Amino acid sequence: MADKKIGEYYSPPVKMGKWEGFKKFLWNSETSQCLGRTGSSWAKILLFYIIFYAALTGFFAAIFTVFYQTLDNEKPKWMLDNGLIGSNPGLGFRPMPPEANVESTLVWYESSKKDNYQYWVDETARFLKYHTYEDEDKQNHVNCSFEHPPPEGKVCGVEASSFAPCTIENNFGYHVARPCIFLKLNKIYNWIPEIYNDSKTLPDHMPEELKQHIKEKQQLRPNETGVVWVSCEGENPADVENIKARDYYPRMGFPRFYFPFKNIAGYIPPIVAVQFTVETGVLINIECKAWARNINHDRSDRRGSVHFELMVD
Repeated sequence: MADKKIGEYYSPPVKMGKWEGFKKFLWNSETSQCLGRTGSSWAKILLFYIIFYAALTGFFAAIFTVFYQTLDNEKPKWMLDNGLIGSNPGLGFRPMPPEANVESTLVWYESSKKDNYQYWVDETARFLKYHTYEDEDKQNHVNCSFEHPPPEGKVCGVEASSFAPCTIENNFGYHVARPCIFLKLNKIYNWIPEIYNDSKTLPDHMPEELKQHIKEKQQLRPNETGVVWVSCEGENPADVENIKARDYYPRMGFPRFYFPFKNIAGYIPPIVAVQFTVETGVLINIECKAWARNINHDRSDRRGSVHFELMVD
């Protein structure tokens, strides 16, 4: 408030109460100030911030525009060893335990009680329904074989019936001590497997059962050796003894004609059903591995293999 000059002195400001001072701060009729500033002062501040935030918005918009120009919606910018995922695919299994046991890998049920094993049947059915695009248009799908891989721009389909007897009609074997576990290889863009298709060059640590299978395929059907092989073994001698048998459907691995993954619409990664016949009432540790020359096995990093426990009461 302007002070009034009396002679050579200024009069002190008029003392006001809190409410009167607040009202005068909101609007001072003597100086035409609102909140301590005149209209022109507020206009200058408003104009400054409009220009400032407009420039800031334009700067970030330009940065993001340049950034998105470097990305491709169809494929990652960094692939294989240049990316975080790397070039060594992991192996997964289904069905998974309930979410309440998110860190568990134990498949445990009582085969004589339907309400006990029904969860595993429903979870497996849900996985297959999603994985095979059962209720969706199978876009770009063609029937594939070792002699007829998919043409450019097309992908191979997966039929749930190919996993028989691991089907929902058979409760995926959970009503008896023969449960079906489904294995899947994680997708890595543009990854091409280097196949073991010669029985003379197989690694020493490969299971003998798989070596013999590859040898037989090479002799009888050499055109069907283009497979990322799969093996499932008990981890300890006791586990090996408690696994009476295991069967692989539709084959003992993932066919090469499903690779590479190119993010084509409708792509379905291959899966393998492994039906175990096991001793009841015993906890069995099982490790499954995928086999190719460019797949390394590392349990701690979950590369190329997967571990789970199986117990049937």
